[in-house]
Amino acid sequence: MSIRTNRLLRTLLAVVLGLVIVFEAGTVNKDMVYVKADKIKDLKDQNKKDQQKVDEINEQIDDLTGEKEGIEDEIATLGNQIAELIASISLLEEEIAQKQEEIVQAQKDLEAAIKVENDQYSIMKERIHSMYEAGDVNYIDIFISAKSMEDLLNRADYIEQIHSYDQKVLLDYKAARQRVEELKEELEIEESELEACQDGLKEEQEGVEAARAELEQISADYAVQISKAKQQAEVYKTKIKKQNAEIKKLEEEARKKAEEEARRKKAAEEAAKKKANNGNSNSSSQTTSKPKGTATVNTSEINACNGSAKGKEIAIYACGFVGCPYVAGGTSLTNGTDCSGFTQGVYKAHGYSIPRNSFSQRSAGKEVAYADAQPGDIICYAGHVALYIGNGKIVHASSAKTGIKISYATYKPIITVRRIV
Repeated sequence: MSIRTNRLLRTLLAVVLGLVIVFEAGTVNKDMVYVKADKIKDLKDQNKKDQQKVDEINEQIDDLTGEKEGIEDEIATLGNQIAELIASISLLEEEIAQKQEEIVQAQKDLEAAIKVENDQYSIMKERIHSMYEAGDVNYIDIFISAKSMEDLLNRADYIEQIHSYDQKVLLDYKAARQRVEELKEELEIEESELEACQDGLKEEQEGVEAARAELEQISADYAVQISKAKQQAEVYKTKIKKQNAEIKKLEEEARKKAEEEARRKKAAEEAAKKKANNGNSNSSSQTTSKPKGTATVNTSEINACNGSAKGKEIAIYACGFVGCPYVAGGTSLTNGTDCSGFTQGVYKAHGYSIPRNSFSQRSAGKEVAYADAQPGDIICYAGHVALYIGNGKIVHASSAKTGIKISYATYKPIITVRRIV
């Protein structure tokens, strides 16, 4: 073999080795790029999940804030009621004091009337004694035989023998005494009625103050829940920011690797431009599913849940009022209602009677575990109630800002679940 032939073979071998090295280097870089891409995809998927969690927490904060505002409105209303009760009690106290003064005066008038009557009786005794000394025995017998002044006046057969002036005076004083006694009795009755009314108002005041204290405690609990939810949201936001920074860093690294890979590939192509280029680059695209947003529902979802047909019918009916306004103390499903008015109205439309307020509805029907909840069940929270519609969701009159809406059932701690049908 000639020297020229050997040189040609060495040259071809060097070219082949160069192409192999470039190919292997490209393969390694591609593997690294794919690893980076997988990591970026995982981070983006996690980022979307965390963002969804933040959205749910923000929705929970909005619900809690709205309900807290509703409770504060109720507290203000109770405060006005307490002020009115205190004013009424004060007026009653003034009336009672006036009645007591009138009773004291009536007692004085009664004592005066009794004294005048006794004085007149003493005068008559003296006159009769004088008659006795004058020898009028029959008149003295009449007096001595009488057991009392009333007995003396009631002896009709002998009244003619008593001086007409004395008789008239005694009868007048007796009538005056009776009127004073009756007046005193009437005043005492009125005083008793006023005191009973006062006791009732004080009892009502105590009840209203207790209700206000309970609402103030619930409001404080809402504030704690809102604070915790905000802290949790901040944790997720911090996590999302870190994920975004890492995604940006990895994407920048992937971009630089891709540019480097492109340069190497171009160099390899130029080195092997006399050879046929059998390498093909494949690209793949990946899509991610759109994350779920706020809670939505349709009738097919409700009908697919476990539970009674009537409960599903009630749940579907309740969802028909989504978007209607919230009104504190309201009972109109279309024009405005509060949370307990909403549940009561929905059940009333289907022939069922349940209590009016959220506290009493905690005892309605029978209790079931949340894990066994079915469409139509009532979910009870502190100071709030909602209708369960299946798949972890509720429909409820949330607040004045959001009205009747659909939320996740566990957006706040559940106290009890009540089954009516």
